Amino acid sequence: MVAPPKSPSRKPPAKPPGKKPPRRLSPAEQARIATLFERFEDAESDPRTELNYDSPYTLVTAVALSAQATDVSVNKATAKLFDVADTPEKMLALGEEGLIPFIASIGLFRTKARNVIAAARLLIEQHGGEVPLEREALQALPGVGRKTASVVLNELRVEPAIAVDTHVFRVAHRLKLAFGKTPDQVEAELMAVIPQPYLVRAHHWLILHGRYICVARKPKCEACPVADLCPSRALFAG
Repeated sequence: MVAPPKSPSRKPPAKPPGKKPPRRLSPAEQARIATLFERFEDAESDPRTELNYDSPYTLVTAVALSAQATDVSVNKATAKLFDVADTPEKMLALGEEGLIPFIASIGLFRTKARNVIAAARLLIEQHGGEVPLEREALQALPGVGRKTASVVLNELRVEPAIAVDTHVFRVAHRLKLAFGKTPDQVEAELMAVIPQPYLVRAHHWLILHGRYICVARKPKCEACPVADLCPSRALFAG
């Protein structure tokens, strides 16, 4: 994977839908949250997606394919797919029936194949074959919703964004960074409480922490770099 292109100017974070006024944090809570992300930064200063890509197009395609699928399964499929179709033009030439054998091992592959081909056509017709890096245009692509757009824009460092999946949702609640009942609510809370210097990297820190340390059933508290700062640790003691 090569380093993604950097945007010439960093855009302000997009406001999540249904955003409420941020809750007031005590000085102690502000310090706790800052220390949490200092620890994450110490462990990994530049966290990145585990999906393999080498351009904005292969990134948005991989992220779209990853819905309800593991990164491992997507990487296995795209390793062969991107050898033959790593641009919208090549993908459109491959066609839906030509694409399906490459991604048949991924969940919802027929719907995803239809969306990937439709997105390739739209990129060619409306964007000169280039992936638009503006949220509204990106979300207008078939198969690309708010969550996929957030992952792409954040990974390419275009704008700070937090895509709330099951890992981020779980970690945010266990660390008492958010209390919302929906992904949109959690996203809004996280965007409000995470210190600005860490905001563009927070998505990856939280998802990787949930994937490998703060797992669903038996979190690995003994290996957790922020265990002493976690209000939920006592729930899993012993």
